[in-house]
Amino acid sequence: MRVVGIDPGISHTGFGIVDTDERGRLAHIASGSISTSAKTPFVERLSKIHTELEKVFREFEPHHMAVEQVFFAKNARSALLLGQARGVTLLSASLVGIPVYEYAATEIKKAVCRYGQAGKQQVSEMVKALLRIDKKLPSHAFDALAVCICHTHCYQTSQATKASLARVACRKDLP
Repeated sequence: MRVVGIDPGISHTGFGIVDTDERGRLAHIASGSISTSAKTPFVERLSKIHTELEKVFREFEPHHMAVEQVFFAKNARSALLLGQARGVTLLSASLVGIPVYEYAATEIKKAVCRYGQAGKQQVSEMVKALLRIDKKLPSHAFDALAVCICHTHCYQTSQATKASLARVACRKDLP
């Protein structure tokens, strides 16, 4: 399964691509950050995020997109800007038919660090270790990769649970 993780933002939208096999092994495929200038008109900034995400989706053909749920912002204006960038991100995935999964920040931190209150540096270091990354990446890319890791763990667990429940249901049908 190939997952694209997105850390949406109006100035920097981080993305990460992770593959996982049937045994749960993770592989870092790509990551980066889409940057926009504050000097550029707002609508053009949103358009750039959409255009660049389309390129990422076409190049890497992810099966799922994972994104962090937004729960706070420093002020109302920041929340509005972030919400619009996030909306463009969600719409971009929807337009190409990629299912979107959302996770709370604490859930992502627990999946990566086993501690829901882990700091940004701790999450980055664990992402490096789990994906065997030895190069410097933008912080937004690490955040996006953390969302990928969370999704692969949660999705594989949900699939295993469904399979187990199906086996139990089949056994109940036996005489």
